[in-house]
Amino acid sequence: MGLHKIIKIVGLILSFIGVAILGMIIMKGDDVIKETGSGIDGFLYTAYVIFALVLISVVVFGLKGLMSGNIKNTLITLGAFVVIVALSYGLADSNQLTLANGELLSESNSKWIGAGLYTFYILAFVAIGSMIVSGFKKAK
Repeated sequence: MGLHKIIKIVGLILSFIGVAILGMIIMKGDDVIKETGSGIDGFLYTAYVIFALVLISVVVFGLKGLMSGNIKNTLITLGAFVVIVALSYGLADSNQLTLANGELLSESNSKWIGAGLYTFYILAFVAIGSMIVSGFKKAK
């Protein structure tokens, strides 16, 4: 049996467990859950297990694909991503901001948030541009 089938079966089992826990939470009612918080723990643990399985499978299959594919193109793409993040970090400003709860956001956190937004904008622009170029090439 392949790893893909095993992960599929485990995912299906965890889905049924999640549905059963959700049913128990719904049957308890809102008031009981608000007062005691019971039932939520099982749901969260199921989510943690599913997240761990997804993370492990992404890393395993990502490394498997990396080793069987062209590593030069992968490193070029990774380098381009690092350059985009560095450029975004350089463009971001580091203003200290006041949050809604009255606390101050540090300059470092502000700069990283700005860098994340700039990175998102640049990558979105590149993705949209590549879809447009691909559409024009297919139209020919």
